[in-house]
Amino acid sequence: MGIAVDLKLNISRLSALPAMPAIAQKLLTLALDTDEGEAQLLRLIEQDPLIAAKIIGLANSPLFGSSRKVNSVSDASMLLGLTRVKSVAIGIATMSAVTKFPGGFLKANDLWQHSMAIALVMRTIAKAMPARVRPLDDQIFLAGLLHDIGYMALSFLDTPASDALHIALQANPERPVAEIEMELIGMTHGEIGARLARHWDLPEEIIAVMRFHHNPDDEEAMPGQPLVSLVAYAERLLPDFVIAELTGKEISEAEWMELGISPDKAEMIIEQIASIAEQAQQLAGAV
Repeated sequence: MGIAVDLKLNISRLSALPAMPAIAQKLLTLALDTDEGEAQLLRLIEQDPLIAAKIIGLANSPLFGSSRKVNSVSDASMLLGLTRVKSVAIGIATMSAVTKFPGGFLKANDLWQHSMAIALVMRTIAKAMPARVRPLDDQIFLAGLLHDIGYMALSFLDTPASDALHIALQANPERPVAEIEMELIGMTHGEIGARLARHWDLPEEIIAVMRFHHNPDDEEAMPGQPLVSLVAYAERLLPDFVIAELTGKEISEAEWMELGISPDKAEMIIEQIASIAEQAQQLAGAV
């Protein structure tokens, strides 16, 4: 039986997919409109050293303008905002569920670095959008951090197939990622991620982001818009950042305008990309 058939069988059996981590389940249902909810959020994060370290590292990034060193989850939440901290914590926790060690070709920190950079670029783009159509920051970070989790899920389910895919992506930088995926494994990382997200009962817009971020013009992507387009455009602005994948053409003027962003604002966004990528690399290396 071939790799593609084996993988489809694994994906079709939900028992082959990992359960959502308990901390992510608790965070998803946690209301932040009470003092107790806020306190519980901080307690959950403080109990997980990896999540706490990454959130403190994010708060110390120059991108968020801290004038002093942030050393605690509490201080980080004051700077970043509770909803953003909650989304980042959910993203980190869910990534950890499909991480195998020692692992294969794909490294968890590479996916974290790529995903955080995409989330930060999405945030930069969104800030230039009209307020009436701009997604919330917590949606942006959750979508950015989880959009490529299908890659990690593939590595979890079938490390040799994952290794073969990433080696092929690096060897064929001009071929669309979906074309190589269908040839080697019979399924895209977007579809794998969407199946996992459905298994975990994640929001519909996040499922759409996972499935369509390489094809934002698909009519079925509408439930996830404009998040789907934000991920797609962020990946075009950061092509092959850490993870090799052909992400398509430059963003057209018409595409910028669909987000309500004028060409002059688009130029300002493009000028910030190198700095954002550098910050993402520093964040990845800080923990």
